[in-house]
Amino acid sequence: MDTKIVKGMLLGLATGDALGVPVEFESRRFLKNNPVVNMRSGGSWGQEAGTWSDDTSLTIAAMESISRLKKIDYQDVMENFLKWYERSSFTATGNRFDIGNTTRSAIVRFARKLLPPTKCGATERNSNGNGSLMRILPATFFLYAKCGGRLNADALEIIHEFSALTHGHIISRMACGIYSLIAAQILNGKNISEAFLLGMEDAKKFYGEDAAFENFSRLCDENFAALPEEEISASGYVVDTLEAALWCLLNTADYKSLALKAVNLGEDTDTVGAVAGGLAGIFYGAESIPAEWLATLKRRDYLEKIAEDFAAVL
Repeated sequence: MDTKIVKGMLLGLATGDALGVPVEFESRRFLKNNPVVNMRSGGSWGQEAGTWSDDTSLTIAAMESISRLKKIDYQDVMENFLKWYERSSFTATGNRFDIGNTTRSAIVRFARKLLPPTKCGATERNSNGNGSLMRILPATFFLYAKCGGRLNADALEIIHEFSALTHGHIISRMACGIYSLIAAQILNGKNISEAFLLGMEDAKKFYGEDAAFENFSRLCDENFAALPEEEISASGYVVDTLEAALWCLLNTADYKSLALKAVNLGEDTDTVGAVAGGLAGIFYGAESIPAEWLATLKRRDYLEKIAEDFAAVL
């Protein structure tokens, strides 16, 4: 796969993440009066401008494992997650911050050797945060390349297991699958609207008989993109995050507009920014990201090297 595409994905994800870090948990009402318009420091986590969070850290932890082993090895990926959790590896500043409860619990289970890697993710319905969705693209890219430019049923099962490292409920697994199917269509050269429609058609074929797919019914509505902003939630619930990211993609025409719309929805700003930004980076490319944002982004050279190494095994 062209290194430029992988760099677009990772820099797009990391930039959206970093834009959202200072305003994570802020309300939409607050951001209407104090909108994010550029990289900023301080805020929710007191970080320097351009600092990315767990969304990017866990994504690059997965990419590093796949690049080194040239395969998906669940044990090794979880070892990398544990290095991040215990040693602050794969971080923007050498200090880990921000971790979801479900992700933390899964990594602790793994560290204590209580369960196999793909059984570490919680399976309760109230454990459907967005912690696996935000880091699924490395698995998506690898499987897309190995399956000849498509995602078949076997590939989706691996994506489900990749989710289950931290989030094992069917809703989280399915969200990762839907997102991956749409990403695959963008990789196939489709525009955003086409990729969304074709990806959702694929999702209906794979998941339509499963009762859990009803949780994604709004994405099947032909008028989804026309929903008013007040009907879009940007919470940490995986369905809300997926909807918010896709709604932003469908209602913008460039990376900058996409990223700003995503983070200014409020709530889980860094993850909505990352999830939307990853897809936008694939489609628009790294060159579409404002130069001043990339200049501020922490460890940009490191991110680009991770992307180059990963692209080499695709």
